Amino acid sequence: MTQDDVLDEFRGAGALREGHFVLSSGLHSGVFLQKNLVFAQPDRCERLCRALAEKIIATVGKPDVAISPAVGGIIPGYETARHLGVQSLYVEREGGAFKLRRGFSIAPGAKVVMVEDIVTTGLSSRECIAAIREAGGEVIAAACIVDRSGGRADVGVPLIALATLDVPAYEADKLPPELAAIPVQDPGSRRLKG
Repeated sequence: MTQDDVLDEFRGAGALREGHFVLSSGLHSGVFLQKNLVFAQPDRCERLCRALAEKIIATVGKPDVAISPAVGGIIPGYETARHLGVQSLYVEREGGAFKLRRGFSIAPGAKVVMVEDIVTTGLSSRECIAAIREAGGEVIAAACIVDRSGGRADVGVPLIALATLDVPAYEADKLPPELAAIPVQDPGSRRLKG
């Protein structure tokens, strides 16, 4: 699957949006990938995650397990694990840190691929990888549908992405005038109040 194929899946789902958005990282951008509109369509999700699983195997071989950060990574993590033929687990925040919960555990030294949806700064990926290592797993790679950092996000392990975009993101006090002039939307989930 090419980068254009990936973006066509987002376009086809109405998930490639332009405007002024606050990303889950807190950075601002003129482009937002509303991945949940893609993941809500099983055929699109299946095509993307099958291609990601194929790329993982071609790059690092077959892992023993796939682990994702909750909440955004659960669906692509599950579907990618299905195509890898491995167990799908996820970490959740407990006391502010990611941990395996709900009876999940991994064998010491298990080869793990960490599967994300979209990487911007790599913060969630690094936190998830730290939790996997704390649980005894060996993280052989991180994988995502889209790396919007242009390949600059450092997650501490090789990052396998179906598409790599160089989409500028800005701190709130460093917005370019054309972005600052557009009303801001906050479609992410990290700042939602219960």
